[in-house]
Amino acid sequence: MYKIYPKSFFVGQNTKYLPSCQSTNDEAAQLIAQHDPIEGTIVITDRQIAGRGQRGNHWEATAGQNLTFSLILRPTFLNASEQFWLNMAVSLGIFDTLSPLIGDELRIKWPNDIYVEKQKLGGILIENILQGYNLAWSVVGIGLNINQTEFMYANATSLQQQAPLLSGYDLPGLLAQLSEKLEQRYLQLRAGQRGTLRAAYLQTLFRYQEEHWFAANQMRFRGVITGIDEAGRLAIAVDGQMRYFGFKEVEFIL
Repeated sequence: MYKIYPKSFFVGQNTKYLPSCQSTNDEAAQLIAQHDPIEGTIVITDRQIAGRGQRGNHWEATAGQNLTFSLILRPTFLNASEQFWLNMAVSLGIFDTLSPLIGDELRIKWPNDIYVEKQKLGGILIENILQGYNLAWSVVGIGLNINQTEFMYANATSLQQQAPLLSGYDLPGLLAQLSEKLEQRYLQLRAGQRGTLRAAYLQTLFRYQEEHWFAANQMRFRGVITGIDEAGRLAIAVDGQMRYFGFKEVEFIL
């Protein structure tokens, strides 16, 4: 299962399928530790028992209905302070794959989520291995709700709910498309096309240039997202002043 044939140079050309596992990120990290794997290798499973998301959240996914996988990359051209650029490239690769199917409501929610209006369709968890000041390896964990239509949480959604197909979506075929789009954005990053990536990222950013409620330090405030700085911090204009927030430092009030 999951023998895919993407039109790519390396992403998705080598896959490791596991019927079930604790975490594809853990399995990918083990491959790196033991085997020096080919860049672009994908570890994918039908059933992830202990999948996790940002902030240590559990990732809910019904077995065999969604895409839960990890992509192994070697972004040695990035130093540790630049790792959010990889996040941008990955987010855009997912967006490029799903936006033709879903349409204008698809958005990238900083820092790690894929949203349709106020509902979460997917998430990203990137775990890096450093060598000196640079990234040696990156394990890019991706979870996307595809054919699942029932969820425990009201803010969850899926591709099938947003753009229904009578027979559901072909998961291997969608993974092949995703591999191609992820590689295209990754190669842009590797070629130094950061201006192109930043512009595309901001254009698709959830609630960009809109006034909304946020929470930080147990306080609520209204602000406008104005961009992302070089370290990947979210820039929010609050009462005429610019404030910058790192991961886990600010929450969106939905």
